[in-house]
Amino acid sequence: MPHKQPRGGLSQAEARARLERDGPNALPSARRRAFAEILLATAREPMLLLLIVAGAVYAVLGDPLDAIALGAAIFVIIALTIAQEVRSERTLEALADLSSPRALVIRDGETHRIAGTALVVGDVVLLAEGDRVPADGTLIESSMLRVDESLLTGESAPVSIDDDTPRVFAGTLVVAGSGVVQVTATGVQTQMGRIGKSLQTLQPGTTALQRKTHSMVLKLAVEGLLLSLATVLIFGLLHKQWLEGVLVGVSAAISLLPEEIPVVLMIFFAIGAWRIAKVNVLTRRLPAIEALGSASILCVDKTGTLTLNRMHVARVVAGQSASEQTVLDYGVLSSSPEAFDPMERALHEAAIGGMNGALERLHLQPQALREYPLSREVLAVSRAWRGAGGEVLVATKGAPEAVLAICAIDESQRAAVLSHVRELAAQGLRVLAVAGRTLSSQTLPERQSALAPSFLGLLAFEDPVRPGVPEAIAECYRAGMRVIMITGDHPLTAGAIARAIGLRQAQRAAAGAELESAQGETLRSLIAHTDVFAR
Repeated sequence: MPHKQPRGGLSQAEARARLERDGPNALPSARRRAFAEILLATAREPMLLLLIVAGAVYAVLGDPLDAIALGAAIFVIIALTIAQEVRSERTLEALADLSSPRALVIRDGETHRIAGTALVVGDVVLLAEGDRVPADGTLIESSMLRVDESLLTGESAPVSIDDDTPRVFAGTLVVAGSGVVQVTATGVQTQMGRIGKSLQTLQPGTTALQRKTHSMVLKLAVEGLLLSLATVLIFGLLHKQWLEGVLVGVSAAISLLPEEIPVVLMIFFAIGAWRIAKVNVLTRRLPAIEALGSASILCVDKTGTLTLNRMHVARVVAGQSASEQTVLDYGVLSSSPEAFDPMERALHEAAIGGMNGALERLHLQPQALREYPLSREVLAVSRAWRGAGGEVLVATKGAPEAVLAICAIDESQRAAVLSHVRELAAQGLRVLAVAGRTLSSQTLPERQSALAPSFLGLLAFEDPVRPGVPEAIAECYRAGMRVIMITGDHPLTAGAIARAIGLRQAQRAAAGAELESAQGETLRSLIAHTDVFAR
């Protein structure tokens, strides 16, 4: 672990020197191609060159109508190709601009809000709920810091950042708590930057259709040249009119050129790019349309692709002394009023009227008296509220084992609740327990473990399937494609989603560790008969 920077942070002079040495904190991106480069690359396509040569020959031979027709086709093809690529480049640049968050840093002992690109190694950054982490860093101190790392891992559940997991990564989102971190990597040295840098090494290959058309053009060019030479020689030797023989030879060569093929192919590609652009899919290179059309296996991510990457209350299991609405009300009352945590946001949406609705139904004042944050001792959160009659209502939610440990509940009841928790977890749901208590006195205990609330019920959350996904999967199957889901999520969660969207081989999920240990025929068999890969 690197040496921890004092809370005073770097000096402005040192930060400037490091910025000059290491460069800006920006992800690698492909250099935008100039208009002339796109034009030259388009004109170098063999089939387009074929059209250009044919048009020139028609013009030389004195057939202006054919020359004009081919010239118009060439212009349309080049214009469509350039327009599509320029549009895609501009859109991708705009998306890249959104990935640079601002950062609150300590320099010379004072806090400054700076552009994320100006961060350097050694900077001390303050993180709060709702912040996008601007660079990789090591934890200096925190208060119940929780981060959504789904952008990197595919795991939709937030991760607690503490002494056991003291690292934060660029691009992830702070959903709860606060923290102070020291920047350890910026730009291409971050985990996100390394992914981007590795993608830069990939070079797009030629498609099967491109290889075939290139081969056909070369073959026809050789045949046309040989036929033209033979025609010139025969005509010249027989008739002793060599100039006329050259014209006849060129005409014979032109008759072999299939100038309609490149026109049709390029226009079809352009139409394909236009059609998928209508559903917000960008085509950076037109030949990608062919690759998309020839795909036989589709590998897709789960979080945010097959699912909405937005938690949703799927089940409410009320205890003997509560209703479902009571469980939801106490759940939202134990949450932050301005929630960034996915589960807390889901609770605000599920409870009728959100926080204000719960306060009105339970006749509570709008300001919480006290908050008991998540801690190592108790993996739960509690908030105390003052009632209209002076009483105090305490609402608690957290990991079922932790909440049950501080509840006034006997062993048989605890066992029954935990059994229900396991059933919900087997369905791929994330489960929280909710408890509550009303105190006649406003004197609250110092420790959350001393609250002794009553168990009210369970809340089960899921990341819901994106609308239209099951229909899209079914359409892929009808088209003869195999669909594979790859996710960083838990195998149980992955399996539940796979069954919900209709994957054919959803009965089992292979985890990363299983893939690493499999070799040879075992690995080939595993991949051939598994459509869900988790962790």
